[in-house]
Amino acid sequence: MEIEQELQKRSGYKCELCTATNDLIVYEVNPTSNRGGYENIMTCKTCNDQLTNPATADSNHWRCLNESMWSEVDAVKVVAYRMLSKLASEGWPQDLLDMIYLEGDALAWAKKGLLDESVAKIVIHKDSNGNTLTDGDAVVLTQDLNVKGGGNFIAKRGTAVKNIKLDPNNAEYIEGRVEGQYIVILTKYVKKS
Repeated sequence: MEIEQELQKRSGYKCELCTATNDLIVYEVNPTSNRGGYENIMTCKTCNDQLTNPATADSNHWRCLNESMWSEVDAVKVVAYRMLSKLASEGWPQDLLDMIYLEGDALAWAKKGLLDESVAKIVIHKDSNGNTLTDGDAVVLTQDLNVKGGGNFIAKRGTAVKNIKLDPNNAEYIEGRVEGQYIVILTKYVKKS
């Protein structure tokens, strides 16, 4: 029997998260080593879209987890736990997180997925010596840099750049003010002061 048919039968032809009955899609829960592969659940298009693109998550839609977090299917509980964790700052999800129960291996699976997602998003900026940079640090240029754009000048080696800003999407870029102009600087050309 095909996986989708098995899931439809198990779920009663409903989304295992919100119980919607139309536009059902198989959702693959992240792999985990102790389970030896993927686990799948049946979701509606709305849940699937919000799971695959968390930026579009509507916290009110996820109030449905109040019921689905009690599922007998570990994969459903894992997805519920992860979504409640992501929405915990809303207030009400934290109450459900306090009540949800997952066995040891299922809880480890749920937390591993959250950890994997957060590690993937972390961008670490390092200077030319391998020191970690943070917003607000002061750095010194390690070589002369040609600055193109509005000023077209040369930023001299040894120039101090105070109160830098880190690019959240690129570990090689920082921003700082040199000679009154805000510029982007490659981290390999600076050292933390």
